[in-house]
Amino acid sequence: MSAPIRILVVNPGSTSTKLGLFENEKPVAIGKVDHPAKDLEAYPRILDQVPMRRQVMLDFLRQQGLAPADLSAVVGRGGLLKPMVGGTYTVSARMAEDLQSCVYGEHASNIGGVLAYSFHKEFDIPAFIVDPVVVDEMRDIARYSGLKEIPRRSIWHALNIRAVIRQVCARENWDFNADNFVAVHLGGGISVVAMEAGRCVDVSNGLEAGPYTPERAGTLPSLDLAALCYSGKYTHAEMKKLIVGRGGLMNYLGTSNLIDIEKRIESGDEEAAAVLSGMAYQVAKEIGSYFAVLKGKLRAIVITGGAAHCSILVNDIKQYIESMGRVVVVPGEDELAALALGALRVLRGEEKARTYE
Repeated sequence: MSAPIRILVVNPGSTSTKLGLFENEKPVAIGKVDHPAKDLEAYPRILDQVPMRRQVMLDFLRQQGLAPADLSAVVGRGGLLKPMVGGTYTVSARMAEDLQSCVYGEHASNIGGVLAYSFHKEFDIPAFIVDPVVVDEMRDIARYSGLKEIPRRSIWHALNIRAVIRQVCARENWDFNADNFVAVHLGGGISVVAMEAGRCVDVSNGLEAGPYTPERAGTLPSLDLAALCYSGKYTHAEMKKLIVGRGGLMNYLGTSNLIDIEKRIESGDEEAAAVLSGMAYQVAKEIGSYFAVLKGKLRAIVITGGAAHCSILVNDIKQYIESMGRVVVVPGEDELAALALGALRVLRGEEKARTYE
């Protein structure tokens, strides 16, 4: 029997580090280390946390009775880099430098690639990232917004959406690289995408556009938005926070917690029911837009993400879209497994690792 392919996965968040040890497809150990705010105050920049988080990885390995030499690869969550096509990327010196310098933006996910590269340098272990949020495969025609100063951007839940579509294709015997899908990630942010033969050809920017979400305002009436920006009521920073962080359900209902909102609806809260229904309506409209992008030629509409556990929301969306074709719901997200499987496909020769240029 051949030795298992052992992959260490690291997914750094702003206040935690999630870790996974996989043998082939099987997760053999999953861990999460929380980092209290008072501890993080010692690090002026997010990237200053690399040595501390690296020790967390080494401790996790030691707890499993393993050393870095026992690993086949290390894979980290991809951070803010220049736009790239989807896939698994080898972490190169150039990529590590861009992540470390935060030339494209500073985010906790930047640490993932830097940590993987540190293991590669010291222990000569292959290091990868998989489907970062900057995956950009949009058609040129999709970039027009109406103002040349503001082109449409590709920001979406690439890791989870691509992993879930692969999972559905394996189950249904469909072809990820040939079939078309409209896919939706429902979470604190919402991404709606048109997947054509394995590529995301258009996307409703999951950060600042598309439907309103539990915490984000989505696309807003532009003249009214401009008036609010210049009203003197909000600073620039406050306006950004209002749109991304305190928009959507949070703005209307004072909470983004869907479990609490479901309870309010069940107890007869008509406002909560109307606001959640409004979000479902906007998601369905966006799905219709991407159905049109694919000219109606698709295998299925795939709905995933943590908020897909909310049956009231999903059932409301489905009533609008079921006439478009089959709807497949895969609630939740498993980013650690998605990262591990991306590396595993490369190590098995099923997919070629891409190079960051």
